[in-house]
Amino acid sequence: MNIVLAYHGFNIDSRILATALDHARSFKARLHLVTSMETGEEVPKDAFDEAEHDLEKGRDFCRAAGVDCITSLLETDNAAGEDLVEYACRHQIDEIIIGIRRRSKLGKLLFGSTAQYVILEAPCPVLTVRIS
Repeated sequence: MNIVLAYHGFNIDSRILATALDHARSFKARLHLVTSMETGEEVPKDAFDEAEHDLEKGRDFCRAAGVDCITSLLETDNAAGEDLVEYACRHQIDEIIIGIRRRSKLGKLLFGSTAQYVILEAPCPVLTVRIS
């Protein structure tokens, strides 16, 4: 079994990381930590370096917790939701875990909703975890 966690450098104490580890252990699954970043000249190289560093820390933490884990930094022109769905299709993912925040209707209209896109378009079940 393969589980994707949409990863953005969460604290090791975060609910979403704990949930992903619990699911990976319960289902004896490989955990994929995936970060999506838009490319472009306006995005500083430091942002990519930091994302790679965060992924490495997350991978090391998961492996120390006894979970098989791999990381992927997706550098594309797509929106994050599109990247996650495409990744899930390409890697035969069985579950996607994403964090959600409470936003107003106006906030969703102005900024779009990655979670909504993933929930509606994913080829597998999507587990949402409320983050603060």
